[in-house]
Amino acid sequence: MGLILSLLGFGVYKAIAHAHWVAIDRELESVAGTLHDSLELKLQHPGRLEPIVNELLPNLRVIGINGIKQPIRPRHILSAINQGYYYIRLFDASGKLIATAGAVPDELPPEFNSKYWQTVTDRQGNLYHQVSVFLHTKDQEDWGYFQLGRSLQDFNDYLTTVKLVLKLGLPTALMLVGFSSWWLAGLAMKPIYSSYRQIQQFTADAAHELRTPLAASQATVESALLMPQLDEKEAREILRTIDRQNRRLTQLVADLLLLARMDNQPIPPRPQWCCLNDLVNDLVEELAAMAIASGVALTSELRVQQQLNVVGDSDQLYRLVANLIVNGIQYTPAGGKVTVIVDCSHTEAIIQVQDTGIGIGTTEQGRIFDRFYRVNSDRSRHTGGSGLGLAIAQTIARAHRGSLTARSELGRGTTFLLRLPL
Repeated sequence: MGLILSLLGFGVYKAIAHAHWVAIDRELESVAGTLHDSLELKLQHPGRLEPIVNELLPNLRVIGINGIKQPIRPRHILSAINQGYYYIRLFDASGKLIATAGAVPDELPPEFNSKYWQTVTDRQGNLYHQVSVFLHTKDQEDWGYFQLGRSLQDFNDYLTTVKLVLKLGLPTALMLVGFSSWWLAGLAMKPIYSSYRQIQQFTADAAHELRTPLAASQATVESALLMPQLDEKEAREILRTIDRQNRRLTQLVADLLLLARMDNQPIPPRPQWCCLNDLVNDLVEELAAMAIASGVALTSELRVQQQLNVVGDSDQLYRLVANLIVNGIQYTPAGGKVTVIVDCSHTEAIIQVQDTGIGIGTTEQGRIFDRFYRVNSDRSRHTGGSGLGLAIAQTIARAHRGSLTARSELGRGTTFLLRLPL
């Protein structure tokens, strides 16, 4: 970046210098052309200045004997020559200096140089840019030459200012670029760090969840192998334990595959009309036995008269609402209540799952949709939960262009709010 800025600054400096130099050349050519045309109309004899020339040139000074300048009072002052930067020198055909006008520096060499463009330096090191033009009389006789020049002091002062600005601006720009790059890189890396931490946590949790049923199955098999003989009752008990652990493994792997599949394909593969009224009624009826076994009252409340139809995968939506209801039943103590409310707005269908359970702390509400996260790990393990239910529900809601949020108060219950576009 430093090299790029340096090259850019050098290019800007060269462009500015070239533009000003071209402007000076055009200005000198314009003034020289105007004076050339005006002087040739008034010159009658070669090497001789006519009195009428005084009307054109301000402060005209004729070079007399021994090079002494004799001023002639001007009758008219040409605006370009009166600016202070310009000067004129008149030479005869042999190159001898005849007269000067304007701000002519004394240190310029008196010898004539017939080159069209010239950049000369006086004894003090000051630069001057001048143009030489051939003069004729009215009868087209060779009269001599005149040079129109100007000081480059203002030009050099301007370029010095440009250099100073670039010298100060380049380090400042580098510091700003460095700080901005460091800051923006930090912002860009934040989601990467977060994703990396989530992957690490997910891998550790998945390995832990898979290890637990595998270790239990292995321990059961090893204990069975150590027995000299097994009766039918003991064998069946061992098989039941292995079957229970295998079912847990199967469910866990199925949940992980579902999440992976939905991450790669968030849009429902086979969208169809799905009636949320019927879906909620079927779930309340199917999960009633589970609620009764837990001592929880499971009810539904339909606040709309019309059928609420959404476009989506009915199996996935069924899984979503079922996870919310099951979660409410598992975290509600005996004697509590879980209510499923169906409502709608102008553009959205709304399903609320309210429970009177243990609630969720404020610090944990932002993590309840993370994979493998459990508010109460011991209770989840006892009920067979793996911490993927709410993560699956959130993924399904987003795949259907909806949203899933939670409101909770510790010790007073939780409400999950599902919104789906009608």
